[in-house]
Amino acid sequence: MIRRRPPAGRAASNVGETLLCEPNVSEGRDPARIERLCAAVTSTEGVRLLHRSADPDHHRMVLAYVGAPAAVIEATRRLAARAFEEIDLGTHRGAHPRGGALDVVPFVALGDLPGEAALAACRSFGGWVGGRGVPVYYYERAATRPERRALPGVRADGFEGLSARMADPAWAPDEGPPRPHPSAGAVITGVRDPLVRFNVNLDTKDVRHAHEIAAGVRGAAGGLPGVRALGFALPRRGLTQVSMNLTDHRATPIAVAYARVLAEARARGIAVAGTEIIGPVPRQALEGLDGRILDQLEEHQTLESREAP
Repeated sequence: MIRRRPPAGRAASNVGETLLCEPNVSEGRDPARIERLCAAVTSTEGVRLLHRSADPDHHRMVLAYVGAPAAVIEATRRLAARAFEEIDLGTHRGAHPRGGALDVVPFVALGDLPGEAALAACRSFGGWVGGRGVPVYYYERAATRPERRALPGVRADGFEGLSARMADPAWAPDEGPPRPHPSAGAVITGVRDPLVRFNVNLDTKDVRHAHEIAAGVRGAAGGLPGVRALGFALPRRGLTQVSMNLTDHRATPIAVAYARVLAEARARGIAVAGTEIIGPVPRQALEGLDGRILDQLEEHQTLESREAP
């Protein structure tokens, strides 16, 4: 995992930082390309990059940046243009599911920003992407159909299954052409509440254990409420991973999710090799956490501490 204190964008001021964008980009291995993708954001006037993390096994990067809606839209367009130019999913292979070079683009309203303003930003960005010949699906609060609300259902077939999915009229894109872009795939964009991404690495190469533990904590399978979980192999590190998205940190804070995964791992005789918190998180989600996990947080990694350093 590449984690670095991000550079401040120009004109950093939290007064107008009312919209958060946390795009997931299908690149986690090429340092030069990662820098160019990040530069597309940081070069945008009025936008500040809060966090970046890139993982070579997942072959994926998550960014988090804030600004006034117009500035965030511009930064996200620049990021998309760079990703469409440089990333070819035809040759991309990674552990994490993906359907696009710029895979998922969630917008989050902060402070007093109305949800309608975040939705307008999402629609503006989605229309721009569709106009560039890349199909777009809206999810979560931007979804146009109930079955498109949850991200896993929208991305279920991945890049390789996009052509077959789009051939079904029920899965025609919301924007753009009715066929995947040959190298960029499709973009999924929406409006959601703050999301907590929390990964637990296991000291075993047997990915079956990660799959089993992920299934046990997954909310949809009767596990912890508001938890989405997948198991992954991390061959470059000789580990496996239980990767979790906590969609409701009030129902299941990080400490509860960690305790469950730790107990399941110990029951299998497996040690925990480390944890990762990806992106800025609400401070409330950190309550009850072990100090060793809290120590990994970067400065200003809580949403409540967005002031410029």
